[in-house]
Amino acid sequence: MDSGRTILLVEDNADDQELTLRAFQKNNISNRVVLARDGEEALDYLFGTGPDGRRKHGLPQVVLLDLKLPKVDGLDVLRQIRAAEDTRLLPVVILTSSKEEQDLLAGYRLGANSYVRKPVNFDEFVEAARQLGLYWLLLNETPPR
Repeated sequence: MDSGRTILLVEDNADDQELTLRAFQKNNISNRVVLARDGEEALDYLFGTGPDGRRKHGLPQVVLLDLKLPKVDGLDVLRQIRAAEDTRLLPVVILTSSKEEQDLLAGYRLGANSYVRKPVNFDEFVEAARQLGLYWLLLNETPPR
């Protein structure tokens, strides 16, 4: 897939980070992946306040956002993304292990583009990553920036 399109992966769990990166690799998703280990790092990157912020690289093609994060939780990150004019239309996919209906509803109410529960089985996770990559990196048309 097009390596010029960046994925912002917001995930605090090291095992889930590694699993996601392995699943991308297995599916030949060679896009640059920026890893934010908490909500604060994600916001620093998106709003250009961190050392590797988007002023240097531009906005990502898609944000894969966990909900249960340290410092700033995923729903607050989503709320801030949707509140800012220049990130309002950025595709955000909630990628979480949460099975709470209230998280699903809150995510969509705050403007998530998609909500994906992380599969427990590695093969299922690889397939989910393949489908996410195919849709969000190849098929989806994002608004001009």
